[in-house]
Amino acid sequence: MQKRAAVINDFASFGRCSLAVSIPILSAMKIQCCPVPTAIFTNHTGFPSFKWTDYSAHMDDYIEEWLKLGLKFDAIQTGFLGGVRQIDFVFRFLEAFRSSRLLVAIDPVMGDYGKLYSTYSMELAESMRRFLPVADILTPNLTEACVLAGLPYDPAMSNAALTKVARHLSEPNRAKVVITGIPRGQNLVNFVYEDGASLVIETPKLGEDRSGTGDVFSSVVLGAVMNGQSFVNAVDTANLFVAHAVERSIALGVPLKDGLAIEEVLGDLT
Repeated sequence: MQKRAAVINDFASFGRCSLAVSIPILSAMKIQCCPVPTAIFTNHTGFPSFKWTDYSAHMDDYIEEWLKLGLKFDAIQTGFLGGVRQIDFVFRFLEAFRSSRLLVAIDPVMGDYGKLYSTYSMELAESMRRFLPVADILTPNLTEACVLAGLPYDPAMSNAALTKVARHLSEPNRAKVVITGIPRGQNLVNFVYEDGASLVIETPKLGEDRSGTGDVFSSVVLGAVMNGQSFVNAVDTANLFVAHAVERSIALGVPLKDGLAIEEVLGDLT
């Protein structure tokens, strides 16, 4: 039977991020992606201007109607959440569709480079810690990991310090954790923590940071795990896919704010 994932995230029509990348990536990996929008954007917020619609008032309709249809899910993934109201919604969604087979993946989209995004207050960011006892997979960047762990941000963290952060995140539900995109000289590190063991996956950094890279990475990790890969292999698969997408984006001259040209490399996932 074909696997099915509900993805709770915003939808930006331009800029290759959030649901706009999750849908094609999971589809390429032969997983049915069922999007639940938290907000609708004309384009992502990294552009000089944008228009958007908060979708909070409509989100419970998905629970009501999908329960009527008797839908079941193999996984639920969260991305951008616009407030405590939407965090509460996720827990209602989990309660409605919880099953023994359900995989819960949390991509805690909150900030980067030691700072929260403009849409996040510290109070809201700290509310994201409520997900730690229910998460099976966590894919934060270093900023988000430190906020969730309540520990100081340090871009030059040692492996021992990263292990401390990852352990703190993992312990409430023995979650599998990858702290993504940590800069080390000319390289980037993905720090993997699972069942008390850690692993560093280090690759050369290609070009400058691109919008939506974290969304692409977390989508591939989810799809790979759902398709039976080990967590470490899933992270490696995501790492290789992102690197190939970056290479193609640079070759095509795709602007940084336009994100990764995933259309060029989706065949890697099939």
